[in-house]
Amino acid sequence: MKRDLKELISQMTLEEKAGMCSGLDFWHLKGVERLGIPSVMVSDGPHGLRKQDEEADHLGINDSIKAVCFPPAVLSACSFDRRLIHEFGDAIGKEAQANDLSVVLGPAVNIKRSPLCGRNFEYYSEDPYLAGETAAAFINGVQKHHVGTSIKHFAANNQEFNRMSSSSDADERTLREIYFPAFETAVKKSQPYTFMCSYNRINGTFASENPWLLTEVLRKEWGFRGYVMSDWGAVNDRVAGLKAGLELEMPSSNGIYDKEIVAAVEDGSLDEAVLDQAVERILNIIFEYTDHREEQEFTLEADHALAKKIAAESMVLLKNDSILPLKETEKIAFIGEYAQKPRFQGGGSSHINSFRVSNALDAVSGNPNVTYAKGFPANDDIYDAALAKEALETAKTADKVVIFAGLPDSFESEGYDRTHMRLPECQNRLINEILAIHSEVIVVLHNGSPVEMPWLSGVKGLLEAYLGGQAVGEAVADILFGKSCPCGKLAESMPYKLSDTPSYLSFGDGENVKYQEGIFVGYRYYDAKEMPVAFPFGYGLSYTTFAYKNLQIDKSEIRENDTVRVSVDVTNTGGTEGKEIIQLYVSDHTKAVRRPIRELKGYEKISLKPGETKTVHFTLDHRSFAWYNTSLKDWYAASGDYEILIGASSRDMRLSGRVHLTAQKLLPIKVHMNTTFGELLADERTSGYVDHFKTQLEEMFKLSSDNIKEDGDVAISDAMNMAMITCMPLRNVVSYGMCGKRELLAMIEKMNSRLSKSVE
Repeated sequence: MKRDLKELISQMTLEEKAGMCSGLDFWHLKGVERLGIPSVMVSDGPHGLRKQDEEADHLGINDSIKAVCFPPAVLSACSFDRRLIHEFGDAIGKEAQANDLSVVLGPAVNIKRSPLCGRNFEYYSEDPYLAGETAAAFINGVQKHHVGTSIKHFAANNQEFNRMSSSSDADERTLREIYFPAFETAVKKSQPYTFMCSYNRINGTFASENPWLLTEVLRKEWGFRGYVMSDWGAVNDRVAGLKAGLELEMPSSNGIYDKEIVAAVEDGSLDEAVLDQAVERILNIIFEYTDHREEQEFTLEADHALAKKIAAESMVLLKNDSILPLKETEKIAFIGEYAQKPRFQGGGSSHINSFRVSNALDAVSGNPNVTYAKGFPANDDIYDAALAKEALETAKTADKVVIFAGLPDSFESEGYDRTHMRLPECQNRLINEILAIHSEVIVVLHNGSPVEMPWLSGVKGLLEAYLGGQAVGEAVADILFGKSCPCGKLAESMPYKLSDTPSYLSFGDGENVKYQEGIFVGYRYYDAKEMPVAFPFGYGLSYTTFAYKNLQIDKSEIRENDTVRVSVDVTNTGGTEGKEIIQLYVSDHTKAVRRPIRELKGYEKISLKPGETKTVHFTLDHRSFAWYNTSLKDWYAASGDYEILIGASSRDMRLSGRVHLTAQKLLPIKVHMNTTFGELLADERTSGYVDHFKTQLEEMFKLSSDNIKEDGDVAISDAMNMAMITCMPLRNVVSYGMCGKRELLAMIEKMNSRLSKSVE
């Protein structure tokens, strides 16, 4: 149905328009009954619906409807599977229609800057490319049903400590390359109906009232068309927020901020046209939903089956020394309460009231060869000698032991950050005690973020189940016994210890959090430092093997507007049908600026029968090779060689090739008295102006051949000579009597005139 929203808005009173810009309550937007504007409901839902009708709250204290808890983002991102994530979103969209929910509050795409962030289980990855592609697939799945998504939390919300007031202090290149791209990709590939701004400040300015963030970048640069809502309670100054581009305040402030908007319009400090535009953006999304209401069943059983599928295709087999899969005829001991009471989701606003939860012990209840001992509690760190003794006795009678370990609810949740990466000590102690008496040990982890594993070298099998959603038990059992072939890969690096992490010395600071590691987050840091990790980004094992061959790159020479098509053949060389995730990384060899060793720029997941070969295709564009240049205020790829690498993880490169890029875009330079000779000599636009000075300086410092003493000692080497000239400021030609100051200033003016014309 077509509506003239501007005409509709013209019929609203100033108070009604201001009221549309805040919630009716915790979960509903206001309507205007006399004008046919309905009140609609939003709900948490990145991995399931948390619809609350009565006594609503936003931290999960009160019960919500019975629903399906799909695997949280920490696990689903490990699928590296756009089609599967789209199917996931499609199910969420249908569930929202079935429950009359207009907007689902997700996905959450904040980068995992540190394993300690209490909300990491809701976030996809440490890598912005993977996070953006995953988010876009999910959003497209949800919004095909005209149900909106609210991608969050925009931006740089990477810790829970002081999250409502702290400032994330990062330079623009870091923001553009690491913390913004997942949001940008989502806008350009899926156009989410809404954005949710974060609580925190960014370089001192609250996200909720940051015009550069919400208008300049989000709308003008990326082309976002929906409305921006606040995180719950994130508004600091309502009028400043409205001016900056924050259309909707959530939840209700009981009319307090509505009155401030009215007063600002009446006293002329807020242009009413800004308010009208905000209302139009909100109404557009409201009617997009209400005009496309669908009759949908709430298909709990079918969605439980999908939750199991997502979990099974996302769990990551990290270690397998010929111990998995298990055989039905083997005597297997299941140890640890998580086998019976799995931790399958995190705490806080995304907590789902699951209609059913499966556990691994029930999933194998038909197998008489499986025995169980509690060993340790699921929700505490208490070493119980009696439970430990029972577990050890159970282990002794088994051929193989599966220990179900993980983090209790109290160890990680929204609202606070972890202070360490350790498992409960009772778990580590029992694992080591079992390893002392048994060599055939497998550990299954239930955790929302990496943990230190002091027993890692002693176990033969390790399955990272993360937080697997309500069907976690069935999915784990199917992988352990070979009914499912593991095919997930890590969406984050797993360091050996907390002090290895890039933000170790600055994470969790109070009011001003300095992102001093810059662009070197996750594998970008570990690779640059050549630092060993427990398991690298993109890593994961299978019950079969894969061979990579025949890398094809369609161009060896490219320019800025060219695309590069890459293909590679992948063969299943094992005896089991399985899926492989092929990853493409790009490495910049131009040395134009400090960059990561390699960065993920493509991935595909394919299914292969034994002996089958498929060709995988990738397309790279200018952005695949570029970095953000703050002087240019744009993405820039320097002229030179770039390596294209095909790998099975960030540290397992199988094939590589090169392309040479010729840049047409010229970087802006402003020459002044302290511009160095190195900068001027490196640019063809300015080198001709200073070549004669370079020759004079070389003569002045003398070449090494003139400074060799009888004993062969060199006073000034060629290397020292060139280094001194390269780093010398232009003003020194006056100091050394090569040029008068007036003459030099005239030359600088000529250079700047030529430079300004070259970039126009």
